[in-house]
Amino acid sequence: MASWISDLTTLHELTERLAATDTLDAALSELLRAGGALLGARRGLAMLEPADLLGPDTTVGFGLGRADLGTIETVPAEVAAPAAEIIHADLLHETGLDPRHREVAAHLGFGASYSLRLSAEVAGALGSAVWFYDEPAQPVERQRHLAGLYCRYATEHLARLVELARARITVATLRDELLPARLPRVPGVRLAARHRTGPRGGGDWYDALPLPEGALGLAVGGVTGSGPSAVAAMGRLRASLRAYAVMEGEDPVAVLSDLELLLRLTEPARAATALFGYAEPELRKVLLAGAGHCPPLVVGDRRVEFLETSLSAPLGMLSCWEAPSAEFEAGPGETLLLYTDGLLHRTGEPMDRALARLHAAAASAPRTALEDPGVLVDHVLRTVLPDGLDEMDSPEDVVLLAARFD
Repeated sequence: MASWISDLTTLHELTERLAATDTLDAALSELLRAGGALLGARRGLAMLEPADLLGPDTTVGFGLGRADLGTIETVPAEVAAPAAEIIHADLLHETGLDPRHREVAAHLGFGASYSLRLSAEVAGALGSAVWFYDEPAQPVERQRHLAGLYCRYATEHLARLVELARARITVATLRDELLPARLPRVPGVRLAARHRTGPRGGGDWYDALPLPEGALGLAVGGVTGSGPSAVAAMGRLRASLRAYAVMEGEDPVAVLSDLELLLRLTEPARAATALFGYAEPELRKVLLAGAGHCPPLVVGDRRVEFLETSLSAPLGMLSCWEAPSAEFEAGPGETLLLYTDGLLHRTGEPMDRALARLHAAAASAPRTALEDPGVLVDHVLRTVLPDGLDEMDSPEDVVLLAARFD
């Protein structure tokens, strides 16, 4: 009885640890670690076979090495064990074993192996897990029983993560297709943009579109929420703004007013922020209007300062939106930096301190950043969000759009 209770306790603890993982590599590394502990094995290899993600001829193996570590390797699909359970108690002397397998085992120092098919009633066959021993050995029946119970639970968890990975790839593809494939080339101005988002996908966006008479429309914005619905709403909002900008881009307030009316009529439960600028590169002039958006930043040799734009509510928050526009005239070589509030929120600091950090980052930009907007946005990202904060899994998108006037 005591042994049975101990087994249940061990399985409960291991499955809880597995349930806490939220990525495939973390889950498979935990599977290898836990399976190695249950089986008394020291090394492990796990292989998944999501052909629609990786192609029909390869699987992904995690954890070639110690079972409590975990590195990613690409492994031929035919390596995966076809049976539910395979035991090789003595790899160096077992009869009928392919000589190539024996040669590899000797080279890597493997004396025995035990493999389980990762299969469960709901998830079906998902792949295989193999554990290796340094010396000839095999798990006893009790160990095999515990490992089998654990792997059945693990397969269901892995199947959910595979589906999540598929969904995230779909969202990422959709999001990338809804953002500009490339920035336009307009005489008198150079452009650069950066977009960072988490796996769930957010609703922040940017745009730069040529307008009649050599003008240029510059826009950044974001819709509330995350996931596929936010990405789809972002695409609709961006497409609508492009249409309004072509029709009446000389009046940024009218552009945002039309956008607000459309949002209120078609998506009354959703709010959005936006900043739109009508730029005349030859004159180095920009007429700006913002709806609940962060103030743009002008960066140059002689000044680094936030532009004064009118305080206004986000789109969709009031029955009728309107706010005055603000005119900005850039000096030669100055850059107008537009961004979304995700850049500030990801710092984890209050808004005033985050804005001060952004200002300090722009003020410390090297000479090359003042001459190249691409260098400037990269410098700002690295400085405001150091240590990988720009690549973290976060519901907050980050968008920067820089326009350097000649």
